[in-house]
Order: sequence, then C-alpha cells, then structure tokens
Amino acid sequence: MKEKKTIFPLLLILPTLLFLAVFCVYPMVRGFGYALTDYERSNPLGSQFVGLENFIKIFKEDRVFRGALLTSVKWVVLQVGLQLLFGMIFALILNQEFVGRGFVRTFCFAPWAVSGVLTTMLWLLIYNEHIGLLNNVLKLVGFGHISKAWVQNLDTAFGSLVIAELWRGIPFFTISLLGGLQTVSHDLYESARIDGASSWDCFWRITLPFMKESIVFAALMRTIWEFRSVDMIMTMTNGGPVRRTLTLPIYMYQTSIENGKYGYGSALTVILFLIMTFYVCFYLKINDFGKGVNE
Repeated sequence: MKEKKTIFPLLLILPTLLFLAVFCVYPMVRGFGYALTDYERSNPLGSQFVGLENFIKIFKEDRVFRGALLTSVKWVVLQVGLQLLFGMIFALILNQEFVGRGFVRTFCFAPWAVSGVLTTMLWLLIYNEHIGLLNNVLKLVGFGHISKAWVQNLDTAFGSLVIAELWRGIPFFTISLLGGLQTVSHDLYESARIDGASSWDCFWRITLPFMKESIVFAALMRTIWEFRSVDMIMTMTNGGPVRRTLTLPIYMYQTSIENGKYGYGSALTVILFLIMTFYVCFYLKINDFGKGVNE
C-alpha cells in the first residue's frame, strides 16, 4: 500500500517529465554537442570534432561577440533599472484609492497584453520617418528640424528601442510590485505615523523591506527575459544600423540560422546559457532570496 502511494504521484508527473526530456533536455544536450564541432549547413556530412576551438575563437578573435555582449549588458541594465523605477512609481500610485482607479489600472496594464509583433508594428509606425506620429508631433510643435528615421539613425536607434521596450515591460513590474504592496499591513503605516515617521521613512523602512521578495523575483525574471529578448529588436532593426543594436541572442540567431554555422552558433548558445546560469545563482545568493524580512 505504501509503495502504491509513492508510485502514483510519480506516474502523474511522468508525462511532464517525458515532455521536458524530449523538447528541453535532448535539444540542450545536442546543442552542447554541436558546440564542439565545426558543423555547417553547407557541409553537414563533413563536420568534425574540434573540441574547444569554437570557444577559443569566440573569446580571442570574434570582435562582433564582444560588441554584442556589451550591447546586451547595456540593454539589460537600462531595461531592468528603468522598468523597476517606473514600475514602482506606478504601483505606488495605483495602490492609492481614487476615483476611476479600476479604469486606470486596466489602461496601465494593457501594454502587457499586447503581443510582441503588434507592439513592434505599433512602434515602427510611431517612428516612421515619413508618416510616423513622433515626427508629425515634432513638426506641429515647431521642432520639425529634428525629425529623422529614428530606428535607422546611428545615434537614436538604440534609444528608440529602449523606449519601445519600456512601454511593453513596465506593466510587468507594476503588476508584480502592486501585488507585493497589497500584502503590507496598513497597521504598520499607522503605527509608524503615530511615532512621527514621514512618508519617505515609511517607504524605506516598511514598504521596501516587505516587498523585497517581489522586487527580487520580478527583477530576476525580467533580466532573464530581456537578456534573451529577440522579437522586438529583430523586427525593428535586426541588430542594425551598423550593429548598434546587435545583442548576443540576435548574433547567435544570425550566425546559426541565417549563416548556417550551427557549430559556432551552438558555442554562442552555450556561452549565453553559462552567463545566465552564473548570474541567476549569484543574484539569488547575494539577495538571500527565499528568506523572510526578519531572517
């Protein structure tokens, strides 16, 4: 009877384990194997084992990789930092009671429900050099001389993508942080105000400590998503102009899928995987994720 109770839960999760093994573990292991070969689409039968040659070439000779990695780091830092800042501001506002709060919440959360492709098309129309909303507004207010092709310009392409992604990413932080705010007891704020604490003191000594888990988790998830972000960057600029917006995932896609260098592209994938694995472990360690406020 005891053995049946042990086996039955395992049988229930067996389909999920099989699915993960076939569609996640197997492709991952195969990708690690390709990274040690010179496998190319133009010569699939002539691929040979080259060991760590691809990795040595990436770190010693590949300047495109270095630029793409730096662009990825800059992209992630800006996106997560700004999304966290604005998400916290909106969460604090939406946590207050005011007329029409439900409508405002729905309006603020709407960008998160829009698909990546639709978001990209929307912002491409906004940034369009000839019929774009942004250039038309600039002309109306007398600044038509600064209108330009925003996503094709070397100086504005990266910033334009950052703004577009912020519009899509801020609602995630707002939702996550708003949920954390609503778990903080109002009695704590009332007690603090009786003792003479200001709103700023309440924020630093009550709000932030009790929202630590929500902030750490939301920042971690968003960092992972932004580091492997592909859809918006690929659709709007595909890494251009002149690689100004080329991130590591885009470079990996161009190398393996477009150029057919599957061995070299797999090596880039392994590096991306190792970077994210190290970051997640280090990030959770320094933030003591999972421990309570008083631990």
